[in-house]
Amino acid sequence: MFSLQKLLGKEDKFFDLLEASADEGRASVQALIKLVKSAAEARSLEDFVAARRKEKRIAAQISQMVATTFVTALEREDIEALSFALYRIPKTVEKVGERILIAPQFINGIDISRQMAMMEKSTNTLLLMIQELRRDVNPEQIFKHNDHLQAIEGEADQLVLELLRDLYSGKHEPLKAVFLKELYDLLEKVTDRCRDAGNVINHIVLKNS
Repeated sequence: MFSLQKLLGKEDKFFDLLEASADEGRASVQALIKLVKSAAEARSLEDFVAARRKEKRIAAQISQMVATTFVTALEREDIEALSFALYRIPKTVEKVGERILIAPQFINGIDISRQMAMMEKSTNTLLLMIQELRRDVNPEQIFKHNDHLQAIEGEADQLVLELLRDLYSGKHEPLKAVFLKELYDLLEKVTDRCRDAGNVINHIVLKNS
């Protein structure tokens, strides 16, 4: 049975920090959902900024602990790779929020609920994977979650192709089409980031199972 906790010795703090990092990614997606549902005049990046600052502190703590804690069986690079992959999620989500605030007029009448549902599923699954590492769950269960992340990312890719086909149909004004293309790419990139983090976890489990 794989045990990341055993590999990290008594440093349960690593679990706390990695879970907190994944939870910030989930919180950033919730903030985006709230932003999109809010009236234009009430929209703000405050929640995103708070999540990013917290995530940055968490990443710094992990980096410091990796440098000062004696880790035997698990490579330090794996912990840092997972921390970095998790850090990129709220960073990318914040970029989505920034684009919406820059040109809110272009989002009117545009439905991005499918993308947000995928991002929500991805961040929830990622948090669950890290929580299950702490509980010494059978590796097959973690592999199953990772397959789910891969499937979501594939679905997101297909959705982007559908949306691009619509954008290139010529029925949208050029400036709006440029804005929406960038927005769709960023939304899809969030699921990519979650997939990347899931792949790191999968890699760690494979190496140590």
